[in-house]
Amino acid sequence: MSFLSRISFPRSPVLRRPPDLLYAADEKVPGVALGSLALQHMATALALIAYVLAAAKIGNLDAETTRSMVTATIIGMAISTFLQSWGGRFGAGALLVHIPDPLLVIIVGLVVAEFGLGGLFLLGVINGVIAISAGYIIPRLRGIFPPAVAGIVICVAGLSLIAPALRHTTDMNSSGVINLMDTLIGMITLGVIVVMSIWGSQRTKLLALLAGLLIGVALTAVFDKVEGLEQLQHTPIFGLPHPPVPVFNLDPGVLFAVALLALMTQLDTFGSVVLLQKMNDADWRRADMNKAGAGIRANGLGNLLASWLGAYPNAVSSANIALAHISRSTSRWIGLLTAVFLVLAAFLPQVSLALTLIPTPVIGAVELYAAAYLLVSGIELIASRAMDSRGIFLVGLSFIAGVGTMFLPELADQAPESIQFMMKNGIIVAGVTAIVLNLLFQLGTSKRARLDLDIDISPASVARQVVDFVEQQGAAWSARREVVRRAATAALEAAEALQGNAGRRLLAIQGSFDEFNLDLELLHSGSPLGLTKKSAADATKLLDIDDSAFEEALNEALAGLPEVLLKRMADRVSSGSNGKNAYLRLHFDH
Repeated sequence: MSFLSRISFPRSPVLRRPPDLLYAADEKVPGVALGSLALQHMATALALIAYVLAAAKIGNLDAETTRSMVTATIIGMAISTFLQSWGGRFGAGALLVHIPDPLLVIIVGLVVAEFGLGGLFLLGVINGVIAISAGYIIPRLRGIFPPAVAGIVICVAGLSLIAPALRHTTDMNSSGVINLMDTLIGMITLGVIVVMSIWGSQRTKLLALLAGLLIGVALTAVFDKVEGLEQLQHTPIFGLPHPPVPVFNLDPGVLFAVALLALMTQLDTFGSVVLLQKMNDADWRRADMNKAGAGIRANGLGNLLASWLGAYPNAVSSANIALAHISRSTSRWIGLLTAVFLVLAAFLPQVSLALTLIPTPVIGAVELYAAAYLLVSGIELIASRAMDSRGIFLVGLSFIAGVGTMFLPELADQAPESIQFMMKNGIIVAGVTAIVLNLLFQLGTSKRARLDLDIDISPASVARQVVDFVEQQGAAWSARREVVRRAATAALEAAEALQGNAGRRLLAIQGSFDEFNLDLELLHSGSPLGLTKKSAADATKLLDIDDSAFEEALNEALAGLPEVLLKRMADRVSSGSNGKNAYLRLHFDH
């Protein structure tokens, strides 16, 4: 720990720590807890080396070549995980653990079948260059990536996990028959994780996933269902990757497909970075686009560096984000130690292989928890902003497109053959649909609006028009729900205060919005509303005055109450005149 105390991360913004977190992003974790959490993250990530093994099987690779690809891939995962945890220009400064990219299984299998591991060099270079480029572009496109888009991607990612999670947990075969014993093991594993993460003590919450894994493996061993142990006897204790000779004559169509998939994968990376930001900030309002861009660049740089070793490209792990939620720990120190453990596992093939032999129903239980967590987190992000009909259609149609692809995969067969691999992925379809609809629905939407009020109707009706204006425009601008509610209440109070004086009459209300500010201006006749602190001060002394002066003091305090309330509800209040009319301006930080 004395060595760790000398490590200094790149500077990160100061955030208010959520009360439910045990260890936030920049907090150091005690030695035992740090080691156990890093081991759980390593085990979760290495269990998904199954994607690499599946690609190797498609490519008919021999055992030695497969081992070399696995070793190189784990090193690539370690590099990306380290960069994400370290932060700076290449890294989100968050606990983001990387796994083999599940979208590339088929393409990698076909490439290594024809070119061997040398073909992975160009795949990694293309993947890395595209991701690094996207990391510099995406921070400049805040308007294209509102919280709703990130929420849709995260939510659909959770939905996409449901089918494989249930298949893995129940060991369902092609005929729809489930294995009752595997189902029981999976449900017990899930139950242990849930019970310990909800009702456990601070220490047991840190070990919830590890305890579930151990109990699941123990149950599987009791029923003699652990498979693959004989492979350990033929695996060397120590191993190094064998950098392949790069191959450059890959089909341009394959490279184009990899480039598109790399670009689409960054939607998932973006959503994951935003989710970690939200987990670490009790006052979270919007995505830190610079951190999101740095997280995307870390993914690209990790794949670019590992490409020289013949590594399978990697991406952010949703299962490890769920583990961070289970353990209530998002410390970057955990990510750094996880990266170290991954490197050690890469050079100890027996260790990495043993972790990949975790029983399928146990992995399915972890995937079920991850699916549930991603679903709820995505819904929270979507619901954090007010919505009008545009937002409803944006979210609804994006879900229909993404989930429809999952329910009816044959729809993708109608697309051109060159993009069918993309159309079969619900996350990509939902994310692209959300971005396109967001751009389309923003056309013609001004960030300024004005409503001229009818001076012949009752003051109560005018106040209602003011509140409706704020709520409708807040939804059209996709402002945060809490800010819109506060602004509507303040506008109502302002309307009543202005109309309560016989010499004033509300004429119009206008507003403007950007991602950081919401401003309202109420135009009225008569003199500007006086904004002083005297009324508030006098109101606190009502109990200390004589009965004869009580009524007069009370009336004076009540007369100043609207101004006091406005200053409490708005972040800044000002009044004045601009020629023939007066105004009252309300500013809200967004």
